[in-house]
This record gives sequence, C-alpha cells and structure tokens, in this order.
Amino acid sequence: MARLADYFVVVGYDLDKRGGSEGQGRIHQRFPEKDWEDNPFPQGLELFCQPNGWQLVPERKPPSFFVAVLTDINSERHYCACFTFWETVENPQLLKGESSEADEDDGPGLLQPAQLYAPRSLVLVSRLDHSEVFRNCLSLIYTVHVDGLHVPMETVIGNLLTCIIPIAGGSQRTITLGAGDRQVIQTPINDSLPVSGCSVALLFRQLGILNVLCLFCAALTEHKILFLSSSYQRLTDACRALLAIMFPLKYSFTYIPILPGKLLEVLSTPTPFIIGVNSIFRSETQELLDVIIADLDGGTVTIPECVNISPLPEPLLHHTQTAISMVLDPELEVADHAFPPSIQASSLKIQDKEIRAIFLWLFAQLFQGYRWCLHIIRIHPEPVIRFYKAAFLGQRALSEDDFLMKVLDGMAFAGFVSERGPPYRTTDLFDDLIASQVERIRQETGNSQKVMKHVKELAEQLFKNENPYPAVAMHRVQRTAEKAQPRVPQTSFPPLDEVGVQLFIDHAAAKLITAPPVVKSELKGLVPAGPPLADIVDRNGNVLANSARRLEVVRNCITYIFDNKMLEAKKLMPAVIRALKGRAARVCLTQELNQHVLQNRAVLDDQQFDYIVRMMNCTLQDCSHMDEHGIAAALLPLVTAFCRKLGGGITQFAYSCVQEHVVWTNMPFWEAMFYSDVQKHIRSLYLENEEEGDASTNDSEGGQQQVSALELASEQSRLWPTLSKEQQQERVQKEESTVFSQAIHYANRMSYLLLPLDTSKNRMLRNTGLGDVESVSNSYVTNSIAGSMAESYDTESGFEDAECSDVANSVVRFINRFVDKVCNESGVTNEHLKALHTMIPDIVQMHIETLDAVNRESKRLPPIQKPKLLRPTLLLGEEFVMEGMRVHLIADGREEATGVMGGPPLLPAEGAIFLTTYRIIFKGTPTDPLVGEQVVSRSFPIASLTKEKRLSGSQVSVPLDQLIQEGLQLRSCTFQLMKIAFDEEVASDLAEVFRKHVHKLRFPQHVQGTFAFTVGQSAKLVVEHKTKDKNQSLRTLSKNLVKTAKRTIGRQHVTRKKYSPPTWENRSSLQSEIDEDEISVSEEPDQSSLTLSSTIRSSDRQTMSNAVERACCRDYQRLGLGTLSSSLTRSKNEPFRISTVNRMYTVCRSYPGLLIVPQSIPDSTIQRISRCYRQNRFPVVCWRNSRTKAVLLRSAGLHTKGVVGFFKSPNATTSGPSQADSTSLEQEKYLQAIISSMPSYSEASGRNTLSGFTSSHMSTSGKWGSIRGSGRLSMYNPDVGNRLAEKESPQANGGPAEPYFLRQKRAYLYIIGDKSQLKGGKQDSFQQWEVVPIEVFDIRQVKNSFKKLMKACVPSSTNNDQNMTFHRCLEESEWMNLLHRLLQVSVLVVELLDNGSSVMVSLEDGWDVTTQVVSLVQLLSDPYYRTIDGFRLLVEKEWLSFGHRFSHRGAQTLASQSSGFTPVFLQFLDCVHQIHLQFPMEFEFSQYYLKFLAYHYVSNRFRTFLLDSDYERIELGVLYEEKGERRNPQVCKSVWDYIDRLNKKTPIFYNYMFSPEEEEVLKPYSFISNLKVWDFYTEETLSEGPSFDWELVRGRQEKPLEEAGERMDTTAPKSQRRIVWPCYDSLSKEVPDAITKLLQDVQNLESELGQPTEKWKETWDKIKTAQRVESRLESKHSFSSSLLMSSNLSHQRRSQGVYLQESGVGSSINLALDCEVNTTSTPAAGRPSTSTLYSQFQSTESENRSYEGILYKRGALLKPWKPRWFVLDKTKHQLRYYESRQDKVCKGLIELGEVESVIMGTPAMGAPKNIDDKAFFDLKTTKRVYNFCAQDSTNAQLWMDSIQSCLSDA
Repeated sequence: MARLADYFVVVGYDLDKRGGSEGQGRIHQRFPEKDWEDNPFPQGLELFCQPNGWQLVPERKPPSFFVAVLTDINSERHYCACFTFWETVENPQLLKGESSEADEDDGPGLLQPAQLYAPRSLVLVSRLDHSEVFRNCLSLIYTVHVDGLHVPMETVIGNLLTCIIPIAGGSQRTITLGAGDRQVIQTPINDSLPVSGCSVALLFRQLGILNVLCLFCAALTEHKILFLSSSYQRLTDACRALLAIMFPLKYSFTYIPILPGKLLEVLSTPTPFIIGVNSIFRSETQELLDVIIADLDGGTVTIPECVNISPLPEPLLHHTQTAISMVLDPELEVADHAFPPSIQASSLKIQDKEIRAIFLWLFAQLFQGYRWCLHIIRIHPEPVIRFYKAAFLGQRALSEDDFLMKVLDGMAFAGFVSERGPPYRTTDLFDDLIASQVERIRQETGNSQKVMKHVKELAEQLFKNENPYPAVAMHRVQRTAEKAQPRVPQTSFPPLDEVGVQLFIDHAAAKLITAPPVVKSELKGLVPAGPPLADIVDRNGNVLANSARRLEVVRNCITYIFDNKMLEAKKLMPAVIRALKGRAARVCLTQELNQHVLQNRAVLDDQQFDYIVRMMNCTLQDCSHMDEHGIAAALLPLVTAFCRKLGGGITQFAYSCVQEHVVWTNMPFWEAMFYSDVQKHIRSLYLENEEEGDASTNDSEGGQQQVSALELASEQSRLWPTLSKEQQQERVQKEESTVFSQAIHYANRMSYLLLPLDTSKNRMLRNTGLGDVESVSNSYVTNSIAGSMAESYDTESGFEDAECSDVANSVVRFINRFVDKVCNESGVTNEHLKALHTMIPDIVQMHIETLDAVNRESKRLPPIQKPKLLRPTLLLGEEFVMEGMRVHLIADGREEATGVMGGPPLLPAEGAIFLTTYRIIFKGTPTDPLVGEQVVSRSFPIASLTKEKRLSGSQVSVPLDQLIQEGLQLRSCTFQLMKIAFDEEVASDLAEVFRKHVHKLRFPQHVQGTFAFTVGQSAKLVVEHKTKDKNQSLRTLSKNLVKTAKRTIGRQHVTRKKYSPPTWENRSSLQSEIDEDEISVSEEPDQSSLTLSSTIRSSDRQTMSNAVERACCRDYQRLGLGTLSSSLTRSKNEPFRISTVNRMYTVCRSYPGLLIVPQSIPDSTIQRISRCYRQNRFPVVCWRNSRTKAVLLRSAGLHTKGVVGFFKSPNATTSGPSQADSTSLEQEKYLQAIISSMPSYSEASGRNTLSGFTSSHMSTSGKWGSIRGSGRLSMYNPDVGNRLAEKESPQANGGPAEPYFLRQKRAYLYIIGDKSQLKGGKQDSFQQWEVVPIEVFDIRQVKNSFKKLMKACVPSSTNNDQNMTFHRCLEESEWMNLLHRLLQVSVLVVELLDNGSSVMVSLEDGWDVTTQVVSLVQLLSDPYYRTIDGFRLLVEKEWLSFGHRFSHRGAQTLASQSSGFTPVFLQFLDCVHQIHLQFPMEFEFSQYYLKFLAYHYVSNRFRTFLLDSDYERIELGVLYEEKGERRNPQVCKSVWDYIDRLNKKTPIFYNYMFSPEEEEVLKPYSFISNLKVWDFYTEETLSEGPSFDWELVRGRQEKPLEEAGERMDTTAPKSQRRIVWPCYDSLSKEVPDAITKLLQDVQNLESELGQPTEKWKETWDKIKTAQRVESRLESKHSFSSSLLMSSNLSHQRRSQGVYLQESGVGSSINLALDCEVNTTSTPAAGRPSTSTLYSQFQSTESENRSYEGILYKRGALLKPWKPRWFVLDKTKHQLRYYESRQDKVCKGLIELGEVESVIMGTPAMGAPKNIDDKAFFDLKTTKRVYNFCAQDSTNAQLWMDSIQSCLSDA
C-alpha cells in the first residue's frame, strides 16, 4: 500500500523578489509541513511549476496541467502533477509610483497595463504515476475554489493526503475527496510492467517508425537524447513511451521529461540522458554536438555527425519495422486489392499495447537463452550472479554485432542481470516469453499473419495489466468546464488552515498504526531458463558448417598421433590445419584431446608433443581475444595436462608453447573462466549435500546430473529461510572457501600462461639459428624449442621489459588485479584476500625457477633438419651477387597457388632467395608435405623492380614453425610479386645488405651499369660500380664516331647485300654473303661542293654504311619514299627526299640521322621550322599509303606561343614581316609542300569535293575485328565520303561517334593535336589542312593507371572487401579505358589515311602517345608490319630511332629513379595484343612474341631497349656494334638477334593461323567490352619462373624426357598422363599444340637418325605446299584440315567471323596436319603412326572410318586385279579407296546409296593366287558391278557384313 499523494503544495508568483525581467516562484503553503520519514520533500519544486520562468502576463491564460518527474538522491522518481491557473494582481509599477529605479528601465514612453495576471500552481507530489487521477483531484480543488462550493478546502486536501491505495495487484479503489465526487483507481496487475496509456502510439505517430527505432537504439546504446515540444504533457508522454518500449531493460541515467529553462546547463553533462525541453529554448540546444534531438512537433530526429548509432542486427530490424507498420497502418497490406476489405486500425490504447508487444517480442529474440550464460558464484547469503557475455555472443553467432555488444556492456543490461538473474523470484510476462515462446517466435519468423497473432496476444496481456476492469466508469467529478463558460476566479486562492489539514493527517496515521499489517502475497518460484542456445543456433544454420569429413580428419589425425603413426599424422596435418579454421573442428579437437588425458596428465614423446602443440596453436590462432566460442576455455585445462619428459627428470608442459595468443592477456576471459569453475564447484558442493542426506538418490544419478546450477540455487534460496542460523553460517563459509581455493588455483594457472619460457634473456634468441621449419603450423614449439616464447609474449601483452624481475613484476600485478576484482565481487573475506596477495609473488617466483630448468633442458634437444636449399640455373654471363638466404615465400593476393581454389597449396614455400647480376630468384619447395617434392620458383629481372617495401613481423603471417623477424615485399613490372619472410637463421644485417645490393643493381649510376653491359664481367664490378678510365675510353670512341660521321654522311650512298629489298635501285653493287663487312660506295655529287671524295677511311665507311642500313632507311626505300642517292641528286620527280640535315643530331637530338621531308623544302628552312616544335621535333614523314599515296607524319606539339600564331590565318601579312611571321609562313609552306605531294591534290582542279575522289580511290573498305558472341559481325563498309562529310553515321567500332571536326569538304591534311594546346586557334576556311583536337592522357595518368593495374592483377594480400573484386579494381585502374582511347584515335587516323587524306600526329613531346598512335596506325594499315621482320622494323624505326625515352620511362638509372616507371611501350604491346585477338590470322607472330617483348623491354638483358635516342646510342658506341667484335657469341646484345636465333630453332614465335589477305586494312573494335585483359598480366608458372629466358626453361625439360624414353622401353607401358596445375605448370609446354609438337618430334627423329636437321620453317613450308596440292585434287571440296593453307577457304572462314582464343604460347590453334581424324583399326606394322590431331574447326564432313583394310578390286577397263586400301565411311555413306594406306588422295569412291546388293562372288580371270574361293564377293550398284577379293573367307564375310549393316542402317 502507498499514499496516493505525499505532498500538496501551493506555489505562487513572488511579488517581493521581482527584479529585472525574470520573476521567481515561491511556495506559499505545503502540506504536511513536516517531511515524511520515508520520503523527504523534493527541493526546487517551484522551478518545475513554470519551466519557462515565472512571469506576469497582461492577458489571462486558460488553466494548464502537466506532470513533471523529479529524481531524488536514491534514484527514486517523484511525479509532480502541476495545475496552473492565473490570478489578477495590481501592476506593481503603478502602485509604487515613479520613484522606483526599476521603473526607469522600462523607459518613459511605455504604457503600463493597469492589471496583470500572475500564475498560481497547485502541485501534488507522489511516488505513483496516476496522472489522470491527479488531474481530476486538482481540477476538483480548483472547482471548489472557483465555484465557491460549500465544502471546506481543508477537508478536500486532508482526504487527498490521507488516501492510501495498493501499488499493484489489479485491484480497484473508489476514492472521494468529500466534495460530492467519486473516482475509481485501478492499479496494474504487475508493477514490473510499465504503464503507458497511449503514449507509445502517440510517439510513433509524432516521429514515425524509423525515427523512434533510431531513438530506441540510441537509448539502449547510451547516447544523449533530447525531446523538443511546445507542450509539456507531450514531453512527459514521449519520455514515458521511450522507457516503456525499453522494457525489460530499465533506464538508469539522467531522466528529466521536463527541464526548466534555468537548468539548461544540465544538457552539457557528459553522461547519457533522456531530457525534454520546451521548444522556446531550441536555439540554446543548437550548439550541443553530441546530443540527438527529437522534435515532437516537427516529427524530425537530428543526429549529429559525430554520433554513430548502432542499428539493430538484421534481420531483426527488418522484421520489427514490418510488424510496427502493420500495427500502425493495417490497410497497407490490402491497399492494392481490387476489393479492399474495410480494416479498422485499433484504438490508440490498443495500438499502444500492440507496439509494446512488438518490442517485447524483439527483446525475447535478442536475449533468448541468456539464462544459460549466467554464472552463479554465490547462493548464500545473497545470490551473486555474473553474465558470460563472450559465450552468449559466440553461441548466437553475433560476436561481430556492434549493437548487441554495446547493449550487453551497458548499465541497463547490468541492472537487468542483477534484477532478473536470481533464479528464485516472481516472474512476469518477459520471463514467460523467454521460457516458453522462443521456439514459437523462431518458427513464425517471416510469416506476418502468425507474428501479428502473437503480437495481439501479448498486447492483450499488456492491456489487461493496465486495465484489469475496463468496464468500470472511471470518475464523476464536478468540473467548471462542464458549464458553457468556465468561471474565472474572482478572488485569489485563499490561505488554508494548516492545523485543520494536519489533524486529518494525524488521524489517518493513528488509524494505520492500529490496523492489521497488509501481507502482500508474493508468488516466488524457479525462473524457467528456456531452450538452451546451442540448439537454436544449430537449427538456424548459423554455425559455420563443417562437414563431417573434416571432423573425421581431425579425429583420425589425433588417433594417429597417440598411436604413434607419425607418418600418417604428418600427411593429414595440412588438412587438419585447414579444417581447424572452422569452429566445429576446433570444438571437436578439444573433445578428442580430453579423451586422452588420464588423471589430469598425458605424457607424450617429442614428436607427439610437437604435433599436439601445433594443433593447439592453430586452434587458438583464430580465437578472438574474448573467446566467444569457448575454445580457449576448453583448452585451458588441457595445456596443463599434456607434457613431455626432458632430461634430468624435468617435465615440459604444453602451456609453455602456446602463450603467444592474445586471449591469455584478456582480463574478462580469465574472469569468465574463474566464475564458470566456481559455479561448477558450488554446484557439486550442494549436490554432495543432497546425496549425503538422501541415500536413495544413487539410482537416479543420471537425472541428478541434469540439474543446472541455477536450478540448484533456486532450490537453496527457497530453503534458506527454513534453515537454522548455524546451518546458514556453515553454508556461507563453505561457499566462501570454495571461491578462495579457486582463486589460488587461478593464480597458478595465470602464472603458467603469462610467464614466458625464458624469463632471463628476452630478445637475444632471435639469431641463434636454432629452430625448425617443418610443415604448415602455427607453433613456435619445435624439438629445438630454444625458449623463444619471450618475444612473442612481450609483444602481445605489453610486457616490454627484458629483465626477469620486470617480467615477474608485471605478471604479479596482472594476477593481483584479477584477484582483487573477482574476490570483491564474490565476497571473499579480507583475511583470505590478504593471504592471496602474499601468496601470488611466491607462486610466480616458484614457477620462474621451474621454467629455467625446462628452458635449459629444452635447448639440448637436437635441432630438426631444414630442407636443403636448391640452387637456380643461371644464364651465360649471369653471376651471383649474393648467395641464397633462407626465406619463406608467402602467399600474396593471388589465390591460385594457395589451394583456396582447389588443388594443393603451393604457397607458402620455403627456400632461398638469390640475387644475381640479372635477376632476383626465389627457389624452394612448398611447406605443405603433400606437394613437398615440387619445386617452386619465382623470379624477375632486377631492372623491373618497381616497389620494395619492408614487412614487419606482424604483417608476415607465416603459418610456420619459427619466429619470423621481418620480411620484404618486392613488386616487379613484369607482374610478379615476392612476399618473403627471412628465416630466423638470417641475420638482420644480412637482410639489410640484401636490400642495399638490390637498390644498387636496380638503379646503377649509368646505363653501363645495367646487366646488358656488365654481362660476363665479375659481379663485384656491378656492386662497386665501374672504374673511371673505362668510361673515358668509351667517350673517346664515341667522339671519333661522331667525327667520322660528320665527314662521310651526305656524300656517299652505301649499301650491303644483306638488306637489299627488291625496290632498291640497281645502282648499288651487290656482293656475296662472305664479304658481308665490305661496303660498296656509289658516290653522288653533292649539291654544295661537286668535288668527289674518292678516298674514304674504312671507319668512316663503316659508320655511313650503318646509317643507311638502319631500319628507317630500309623502310623508306620499301615505301618508295626515296633513297639516299636520289635525295642527294635532288631529282625533282620524287615528292619526298631523305634529308641528312640531322646527320650530326644538331637539329634534333632525339630524331634519327636521316629523315624524310618534302622535296621542295631546303635544309635551312627545316632548321628554322624545328624551333617551333617542342624538343625541336618537327614534322617528318614516316609512312606512305601505297594506294592513296597519303602520308603519315609525326611531330611533337607546337610550343604554346607558336600555336595560336600558326593557326590564325597568316595570309594577310603586313608590309614588314616580323621574325615570327616568317617562321609561321615557312611552316605553312612546309605543310603545303606535303599536301602538294599527294596525287589527289594535283589531280583535283582547285579544290574539289570528296565525291570525285571517292570513286577512283575508295573501292576497298577495311576489315572490322571479329568479336566472339557479339551480333555485330557484318562487314562494316561505310560510305567513306558520307562518313567524312556528314555527321550522322556513327562508328561501328567505338571510334568517335560524331566526327564533328570533319567539314563538308575533306581536308588534304588532318593535324591531330592536343585539345588543351589548341585553344584560341581559329580554323581558316581556305586552308587545306584541318586541326583535329583530341584529349590526350598524360604520362602521370598512365603511371597511376599501371600501378592500380598491378595491384589488381597481382594483389599483395587477399581482399575480403566485396567492393574490391578483381574486376572492380581493374575498372578503377582505367587501364582498359586508356587502351580504348589509343585504339580509337588510331582507327580514326587509319580511316583518314585510307580515304586519301594525309595525317600529321602532333601530340605532347612527340615521343610517347605520338609514337603509340603512329606505330598502331602503320600496323593496322600495312600488312608488312604484321610479319615478324616487319614488326621488328616498326619498333626499330618508330620507337628506337625516333627516340622514345626507354631509359627514362623505365627508370633504368639512378638519375631517372624519381620519375618512376611508365609503361608506354607496354601499353602499345597491349594494344597490339588486342588487335591480334580480333584478327588472329593477320599476324605472322604469336601472342608469345608480344609477351616476350613485354618482358624483355624492361629486363635489361639486351641493349636494344636501353638509352633514349640514337644519338645516345652512338655516343656510347652501342648503335653500330661491329659484328666481329663479339667475344662471346652466346651472349646476344640485341633482342632481335636473340629472337632470330631462337626462331630458327623453335617455332615458338610463329602464329600458325597466319593467312593474310592482300593489302588488308584492319579496323579493330575498341569498345571496352571488346577488350580482354592480357593474360601476360595474370598468368604465372611456379614450376620454373617466367618462360622468357628460353635457355633456362628448355634446359630443365630435356633430361627427364630422355630418361622417360629409356624407361618406356624397359618396363611395361605406363600411362602418359600427367597432372597439369594452372599457375604451376606452363600449359603450352605440358600440353603443346599439335604443330609445335610434331615439328619437335620431326627434329628429334632427325637427330636420332643422324640426319642434318632441317629448319622448322622449311619443313612447315613443305607441308603447306603439299596441302595446297591436295585441296585442289579433292573431288568434293571439303572443309577439311587444309583449312589454314588454302587461301580460297580463308574468305569462307572470315565471313563466319570465327573468333579464336589463343591456346598457349606457340600457336593460336590446334590443327590437324593429315586428313585422317581417327582410325579404329590398329595401325599396320609397316606404317608410321601419324598422330591423330584435332582441329578446332570441326568440319561437318570430317571423316569417320567405321571399317578399313586391303581388298583386291577388279579394274573396270582392262580387268586387272589390284590391291587397294578401302575405307568404309558410315557417316558419309561411302566406300572410298586409296592407292595405299599412307596415301592421302582418294582414288575413287562408291556411294552406298546406289548399292543394290552384296553377294558372294566367283573367282574371275586374273584373280590373285592361293586365295580361298569364298573370299570373293560382288557389290552391285545401279551403274555397274564391282568384283572384290579379300585376303581370306572370314575377312570377306566381315566386309560383307559391314557393308550390309551400313545399308540396313540407311
């Protein structure tokens, strides 16, 4: 029972204290005047009566009512019901007269109203929340005052203060205050459930579902929440609603539903709160940075940026939202129905309860099974209960969930545990839900109808709790409001008689004393626990599914270990390690190990111990620090059980080897362990008691075991009051000593796991070299344990000190902290606690002494052998700089090698890293014993190293048996990544030396320090770098060269036989191969001095010869752009000439010595023009279209100042032309000269339109790339004139869709320029050239794109981020985008050239993008460049001669280190690869050729791609190397020589699908969707490293083949099958394509037979010609395997647009060389087996030989019998015959469709002798009868049957 109201207070305006603008309130009267003992009067009440401040107002306001809540010091809530009305007061200003000072402030001009109104508040203070009852009572008192009823006010108030009602229990009381009123008070049935009225439903209506859920999560996760509203009552309701939906959790922080304005500083408190404030103070709340503001009137919730609210875990959040929306908006479900049923939303009160029911339902799901995670530590005198958070989260599989973590850590949940934890108490609705409804909730999830039904049931119970008697009329109160016009109080509220009221109170108190005490019957009982968690989780399938097979593997392995079958165990180990990633397997491991422990001890031998420890470490490694799955908990007793005997009677336990895991340093883990053990012991304590008392329990022991600790505790709590004092005392003591003994036990345990094995010297053991690398494992324990636990522990726990005493001290401190905490919580006596504190240092000290002995003995174990280091094979001239250092190659982000994608894990591998003058090489074996015999190599040239990064020990997650101190990550631009971790035996300074050497070799001082130059010299030279004098001798040599060049160039025309193409003038005398180095000089008169220089020194002669022989010159002659001789005579008939203006490299350093310029332009002009262009790279011709005679020019961009001047029309020249004008005029002349050279220009009279031109020249159209699976395979043949003239036609291949820049009339010359540079230049309509501005990507873009591409293709670590998949990373790198843009521009230029316009590419400095575009254009336009020789020439001409800066872009020397690596050339090769894919038959070289170049252009193995220009190469003497000077013929200095040499031996670079069409212009598709990622970026061969150093690859393969051959002869035939692993084997070698294999076989046979081996090319050409002949002879043209050779087929194939994927390095197709596709009969002895080959083109008419053999056939004409090879073909329905079995050409055939019968025949004249008569048979067709004779009768029968069956089948 409780008082309805504790105090009644009258508060009014304090007229005396009025000053300034703010008034004050004053308590006029309060009853009772003396405080109740149990409930003191709350202070500061007057502030809450007028939260906005006390003010006088000029107009009367209507009475108001609200309830404020005050919280006292004991956190009891007081509800202050406040009824305020307004009374008249005279204006104090006017009364006092003008003399007062306060008056001055208001100013003289203001009129003061005569009457003001002051607020008067009647306040009830109560501990009960009956706001409606309070409203009625205070209204009644007001009514009595206003209406002047004849009831003494004192009586009413006296009755009110003495009214006593029950707190709960569902009773109803009728009360009257003695003023003719009556009202019924209903109390809730259960006071633990909150009473909410309609407040929850209102809150959802005001703010909406998501906002309220957001506030709900914020309140639970302890954020600050502020409500704003202009209504006080609403603020109170909203706060009440928020607390109601938090049930069963109780809010325990600051709670002020209405905060007065004067106390606003409370909002800056650091603790969480729920506060309501009137909206007037909104501006004051703006600067609160961490407060969530909910505006009830506006319906918004504002969350500051710095606040992060954890949402409910999915799918709970979604289910909750759905359920609430179904309550608030039930029509939503049927809103789309054609005949919607009328659904009424429930009334507000019911809705309110339904929403609360949903939150109850939500909490039941959140907290289900929580009672299974309670640890009861003490039962008497009071239950002490702790919640095991980690286990709860682990079993719910929610350990990652932020929301639940915060809730469980929060104060509200701590209160929940202490309130609901005790097992013996009264239960409520929530307990029932948890106990019995969890299963139902789980089954109904997702079925909204069932969920709503359940919610409605719960809502009904909640409603009934609040309104046990809903039918009863609530009240009858007289109110003024019932009358039409509320009366206004005429007089002020009278002072009341305090004595009268006090009498009432005293009288009531006296009555209470005499009344019998009210006994509240509390139904206490056992709180049911509900279903255990594990079942729930299993059925939900949230447990990581571990197949039974994995568990089986774990069990078997443990059995093998304990049965001492070590070899078996070793084989299973890797699988076990992988299985232990799953939780089920880890649990299984702990259970299995438990079974092998006898009497708390299990002694093992060394190897067993090693394996067990390794498994333990692996199990612990994936445990988080909180150990949510209880794995560490299960292992804790085991690590002190397993041990091994060391010498001298010393035992080493497993705990000394598993210390490095973070879980052991986590205090909450130890507490949970301690509490669970205490609970076990207390449980057994009481179970023993019961068994002593009752002997009959023995038979029911099985049942006894099931009693949980909580159930026991509940029973004990029930019995507690019945026990005597002594018994009670005894039980308390027993429990206390149980806890104490456990504390001692745990102090020992913790010292075991926290003290490192070697406490004396922590960090010294790194370099002892004792350790082992066995197989994949996580343990530091080996047979040579070497005591290195210290490091691991130090890093983990922060014990940084090396001194033994410091380690001991920190461990003692840790254990002391633990002991203090648990003993205080579990009520251990102070004496015991002191005893513990004195004991702990002794325990630790003793343990340290034991460990020292163990440590000493463990060092004496023999070390385990490490695998032998394998040495790599080196190239000729390659030498070791550093011998192998033992390292581990760790898996990077590529998953193929780790076994994740299936197949054995090749990485991590153990071996050594070698540094040579050329490469960094790793060679070793996988640590997984199942693939231990394989060799793993990874290597890359040092020159390709792009990034080197140190890895610390923590970054190197090596699952190996030893301490890894540090690692390195090396990334190479050949798409290799080496993550290595140095073994402990490698001294750290050695690792540093390695890094320095790598750096020195990667960035030599000068290009002569690179491998291409130092090859064959001793390695020392490389590291210490060159001596000075050598460089000087080179310099003098280069000077001489330049001098001689000066003398000779321009005078003579020199040539050699080797390079004479057919177009060469016959003037040059050709000499034999033997005289290769002699030169014939045909002298021409020079225009300036017509004297002939007849005496030429040989060195000069040599230089000149080389200049002419350079790639450029040969190509210019092939293109008919002139020869040197004709240029020297300046014959006017040729439009172009070869100029020697740059022979001294004075005009432009980066151009070649000989250039093609218009015939009419003199050299002097060229020198002037060159200054307008960047780097002096003026426009020169580099290619001419043989059909349209359009030319392609290249140059750099113009200097910015020259751009505008050049393109503004310079026709209107002023009288005195300035220097700039003259230059631009000369430039214009230069361009005009180029235009004049074009036949189309000279033909057209004046300036013609395109149409006339098109008809004569535009007959051909290009070929568009074939794209597999895309529907756009039609031949794209746009009307070119149309395309260029009009803007509509889009480009089919991803070229620019709107050629906006192409005018109505086609220009003769298009200049492709950079958009950013051409701003401001106007187009002149009369000029004959046109500028096409395009956007060019700069070098920085390429560099960044390449970095991202490398990270995508070769990631350094596995990426678990779903948003960063391979394709997403590839897209972000924008590499494909850059290729697309390059191809797009190139195709545009190709089309312009094809249409007869010349094009000048004038971009950037003319050596990056320009080079790419110009080379691609030539490759697409001219089939010659698609041959092996042509491509070489193209690269030499456009890339090397025209000065692409290979050294600079490849960062090859120290000087260019800062510029970084930019793969411009690689980008070009990738474009060629894309074109190759789309036109597989147009290229003579294979894809492997491109990869080879991509690898070696950065490898620095050859000198070809070194240095930035011809000038630099001449200076170094590299360009024209004497052929005779080569000391070592094996060392190729040029990559081209190497390719030629290799190409003679093996057809690896040849593309067998090469079948070019004449003069074909290619137009590839360039859309990104048509581009493929080049497999050069992604593939790798771990068996031998990259396959581009051919000597290394080949050497390894030949020996095993020979051995295999010998074995084959001696033993029984074995299977030829091999397992080929992707990423390990080189597929092209293991599964070679047919042609390469056959050519290889032919070569091998020839060498075996001692014949001189024929070059593969000659063999190939022979076969080709044979095939051509055969295809002509075939009677019916079949789509057979002559496919590639016969040119007439190629058209048919093209139109079908066949798209062929590259199937390996050698060729692009597996092709059949002979016509037979399959033979079913066994080959005859005499016939060499032609291997059966398959074509990817499966022809419809492919042969199918169902039966074949020799028959004699009688001729038709002269009737002779001849033996023929017959083939019966079921599919074609033919009987064919050949001259002999080997013969390919069919001699004739019989169509089986024409056969009428097959009958036995008779021997005719001339038949073969000695043959059975029955061997003859006849075949009758419609035309004639064929006579056959078989070898014998059975054979004849077989033939007849076969033919017969063919006929019947038909």
